Amino acid sequence: MTELEQSDALVIAGREYQSRLLVGTGKYKDLAETGAAIAASGAEIVTVAVRRTNIGQNPGEPNLLDVISPDVYTLLPNTAGCYTAADAVRTCRLARELLDGHDLVKLEVLGDDKTLYPNIVETLKAAETLVADGFKVMVYTNDDPIVAQTLEAMGCVAVMPLGSLIGSGLGILNPHNIQIILENAQVPIIVDAGVGTASDAAIAMEMGCAGVLMNTAIAAAQKPVLMAQAMRKAIEAGREAYLAGRMPRKRYASASSPLDSSLITRA
Repeated sequence: MTELEQSDALVIAGREYQSRLLVGTGKYKDLAETGAAIAASGAEIVTVAVRRTNIGQNPGEPNLLDVISPDVYTLLPNTAGCYTAADAVRTCRLARELLDGHDLVKLEVLGDDKTLYPNIVETLKAAETLVADGFKVMVYTNDDPIVAQTLEAMGCVAVMPLGSLIGSGLGILNPHNIQIILENAQVPIIVDAGVGTASDAAIAMEMGCAGVLMNTAIAAAQKPVLMAQAMRKAIEAGREAYLAGRMPRKRYASASSPLDSSLITRA
């Protein structure tokens, strides 16, 4: 472990993580590929769609926990596929029951099937209920700075604005809004959705985001395990670049090795 890794942990709900890459488990061809890609990513937090994945509620079927053991990873049950606050709350409570009291969850309440854009009204209702019920809520939201502040004030432990639509691979289309969210936040801001390739992840980290959550960018790649490795490196490089502080942008050139004028002989 490097000195930077020891001193630059991601802290969520009081727990430290060395990796700032969070990954999902959907869209892989099989569980073996799922496990291999997640291992290659170096992620410590792995999100699981409770309504779409078997984590013990369907005895006799392949169990995702066989390849992502809770002893190795921090599981992040999510409410993907929920369109109302009531459904999202019910799903989180099911996950807590299946996972022996696990209380860290990712809340997402969707508005429609076409865009998978968050329904903010229902998201706020669900967040309020879940926080009051003792859950540690990481919440998927739009890129509205006021909504982000509201969710933080309600007690969410991380706010997760989209970079672009879920599964679109369009990259970070809203950097200015995300920058405003970052400037006002006291909890981790984690880009969730829209990343398509390693450079997108690096951009999010260079902006100062605490982390990036992705699934499709890895699972839908031609070589998912290789892409997982690339994303791991991009997250690390982007974070280091942010901490290093980039040079200022300039309108004109500036020689990297300027000549001392006293050494120039003029004719």
